[in-house]
Amino acid sequence: MALIKFTRNHQDKCTDNGFQFEFFCDRCGNGYESTFQGSATGMISQGLDTAANIFGGLFGAAAQIGDRAHSVAWQQQKDAAFAKAVEEVKPMFVQCHRCGKWVCKEVCWNKERGMCKDCAPDLEQEYSAAQTQAAIQQAQQVAQEGTYVTADKFKETIVGTCPNCGADLTGGKFCPECGKPVSQKKFCKECGKPVQAGVKFCPECGAQQ
Repeated sequence: MALIKFTRNHQDKCTDNGFQFEFFCDRCGNGYESTFQGSATGMISQGLDTAANIFGGLFGAAAQIGDRAHSVAWQQQKDAAFAKAVEEVKPMFVQCHRCGKWVCKEVCWNKERGMCKDCAPDLEQEYSAAQTQAAIQQAQQVAQEGTYVTADKFKETIVGTCPNCGADLTGGKFCPECGKPVSQKKFCKECGKPVQAGVKFCPECGAQQ
């Protein structure tokens, strides 16, 4: 039998009942599974083993002969099955002559360049990915640089209820119930420091207001 190419990226899933192989793309890891091929010698060996178990040692020698036939003929069948599986799956893959990888035609092969997409990336896909990544980075930068709370908000005294009538406030400079100002600038009579409207003593010097 001639040497078989396309052997690195595969997984052997053969059993005594038959032969099957999985082949993978060297780039993305996806792949295809070959069609299951039954093993005639495996079935014969199993039949002989079953007979030996039923009738004790009567067919023991026959079972051993079956095992020996399995070890030789089964391996020959496996080689033939593998060669057939390679031919079945090979059209789905292409070998890149630049890096030597076997890659899937559907995703990882750049047909226009005649190389895998590791060696010759699809420029349209790369442009699209780069554009999307740049948009994400720009959005993150805008979000980081955006001003959501101004410094004036920390300087300003924020009250939740009107200091005059006690009504709930929803924003604005005047109470929606009594109409009086809710944020008034007031200064201490003694030290001149700003104090909150409605306080009885200056928080700086303690003077009564």
